Amino acid sequence: MARISRKELKKDEIRETFSHGAEAVVTHKRGLGEIASVMAVIVIAIFGWRYYSQRQTSQAAAALGDAMTTFNDRVVAPGTPSQPGEITYTSDENKYQDASRKFTTIAESYGRTAPGKEARYFDALCQMHLGHVDQAEKELMSAASSGNAEIEALANFQLADMYAKLGKQSQGIQLYQQLMANPTPVVPKPVVMLALANVYAQTNPAEATKLLNQIKTEFPDSSAAEEASKRLQMISGQS
Repeated sequence: MARISRKELKKDEIRETFSHGAEAVVTHKRGLGEIASVMAVIVIAIFGWRYYSQRQTSQAAAALGDAMTTFNDRVVAPGTPSQPGEITYTSDENKYQDASRKFTTIAESYGRTAPGKEARYFDALCQMHLGHVDQAEKELMSAASSGNAEIEALANFQLADMYAKLGKQSQGIQLYQQLMANPTPVVPKPVVMLALANVYAQTNPAEATKLLNQIKTEFPDSSAAEEASKRLQMISGQS
C-alpha cells in the first residue's frame, strides 16, 4: 500500500481549506445577491408608489379645480348674457347639485390625496347650500377626521357654526373652544373668538363681553379687534 507523505497531506489540507473558503464566499455572495434583490424590490415599490401617489394627486387636483369652477359659477336670471366659454346657472340648487356630484366623485376616487380630502369638505358646503343638514354634518365629520390639519380645522369650524344655528349651542361652543386652543393659519384664534362671542351674545352677554375684550387685549391692532369694538357697542346698546 502506497504511503502518503506529510508534504502531500499538507497540500490536501490546504486544498480542502481553500475549497471550504470558496464555498463560503459563494454562499456569502449568494446571500448578498438575495439581499440586493429584496432591496431592489423595495426601492422599486417606493418609487412606484411615489409616482402613483403623485399621479393620483395631480389628477385629483385637476378634477378639484374643475369642481371649484362649478362651485363658483355665477347664478344669473334666465336670458342674462354670459362671457365666452363661461358656464352659468339659473338656480343655486342646480349649481350646487352639479358641484356636489363632482366633489363626491373626487372624494371617492382620490380620498387619500389632499385634493380628495378638500373635495369632501367642499361637498359638505354644497350640502349645506342645498339644505341637506344631515348629509352636510356627515361629510363635515368625515373631513374633520381626514388627517389634514387645515381641512380638519375648517370642517370643525363649519360644524360649530352649524350646531349653533341649529340650537345645539353646547356642541358648537365645545368645538369653538377646541379650535381656540389649537388655532391654525386657515382658522386663526381671533376668528374663532369672534364666532364664539356671537354664540354667547344670544345666550350669555356677559361671557360675550368678556371674550370680545379679550380679543382687543390679545390682538389690539387687528381687524378682529375693530370688529370686537363694534360688537361691544351693540351689546352695551342692548343692555
